[in-house]
Amino acid sequence: MGRKKKSIKRPMQPDPRYHNLLVTRFINNTMLGGKKSLAEKNFYKAMDIIEERSGKEPLEVFQKAMENVKPFLEVKSRRVGGATYQVPVEVTQDRRTALAIRWLISFARGRKGMPFAQKLAAELMDAYQEQGSAIKKKQNTHKMAEANKAFAHYRW
Repeated sequence: MGRKKKSIKRPMQPDPRYHNLLVTRFINNTMLGGKKSLAEKNFYKAMDIIEERSGKEPLEVFQKAMENVKPFLEVKSRRVGGATYQVPVEVTQDRRTALAIRWLISFARGRKGMPFAQKLAAELMDAYQEQGSAIKKKQNTHKMAEANKAFAHYRW
């Protein structure tokens, strides 16, 4: 694999409203073109919409949605002989979070006909209720891993 040394993780500051590192990470991934203030504004507006629609604590809804979207298994390509196999592997905690964030943001951006804050709020609410595109993606990933369980002995 890589010959360089492992890169060190830079410490992050918790976000100003909820004092939560996961929220900071989510905002940083939402950000486009270095416009963090816009990303923060959109995220907090989405949280306000969630609180308004559900009547629940928005941070709890966000964290539950994140837990619901996090995958436990995924498939990785492994070349053995002349064939390539899709080998199911467990996902590390850090990658689980990264995938959940990426899926939620990408599927929120893919929704049509409303401002981003509303799209994000709708996607988070769907994930909280265990429905929507991000949950479907998680289920498809698990289904693929389950289907290729026979190749698990190629794990490295």
